Amino acid sequence: MTDVIRYPAEMSRIAGELRLRGNTIGFVPTMGALHEGHVSLIRRSVAENDVTVVSVFVNPTQFGPGEDYERYPRTLDDDVEICVQEGVDFVFAPQPDDMYPRSMTTWVEVGGDLVNRMCGLSRPGHFRGVATVCAKLFNIVRPHTAYFGQKDYQQYLVVRRLVEDLNFPMEIALVPVVREKDGLARSSRNRYLRPGERESALSLYRALTKARDAVLAGETDASALLALMASEIESAGAELDYAVVADPVTLEDKERVDGPVLLAVAAWVGDVRLIDNFLVDPPQ
Repeated sequence: MTDVIRYPAEMSRIAGELRLRGNTIGFVPTMGALHEGHVSLIRRSVAENDVTVVSVFVNPTQFGPGEDYERYPRTLDDDVEICVQEGVDFVFAPQPDDMYPRSMTTWVEVGGDLVNRMCGLSRPGHFRGVATVCAKLFNIVRPHTAYFGQKDYQQYLVVRRLVEDLNFPMEIALVPVVREKDGLARSSRNRYLRPGERESALSLYRALTKARDAVLAGETDASALLALMASEIESAGAELDYAVVADPVTLEDKERVDGPVLLAVAAWVGDVRLIDNFLVDPPQ
């Protein structure tokens, strides 16, 4: 049975009771519009914990002016049905006014290079919203482990730093990207793609695949890899936001591949912004 919890105080009370009974709590924070990528997180949590909580909350503070907050898909009934099928114990689906009362004046912000590059440059204030809502959700749900998808790898690193720096007694688990049969990374925003735009969207996957194959074949020059990714995306009619060859821990740009690297891209396909990445460990 899956219970839908609407209010933070009720969810907090339930979490406290679960912990008192010795249950381990797995947590999957989402903005809803659940797909197979989310399901992979849910299945991992259900397999590893006594109780799984999935939050469904379209967080307004991580959207900037002109972004897609108003049109972001809201499919709570369908999301709850998926959670029921996957054995989720609780769906926490609060309202914005309950998560952000008008009297609220406190924000959480992770500093440093993790947020000052990649999506942090393209979406100012985005990671402040992510860090704030995650801190609030972690305090409410009190999980032992929270599960994040690799597609949002920078977000995973930011949240992991948040947990380390503020001494949250929990673990952050990374789950691999789930892809469509043609390689497109699963994303709630894929449903925005118009007919004919999917081929352009696939350029992100093709760009990463070509760069990964080049690394595995011995290419070490980051500038060559960047040019390869940019060319693939732009030739498909997509607008490149960024391509990076970065350290997978610090996100610092690499000039040469001399160990594990993060290959990451973001691009606009029409009015849809998509991101994707590969973690690559080259042969020594």
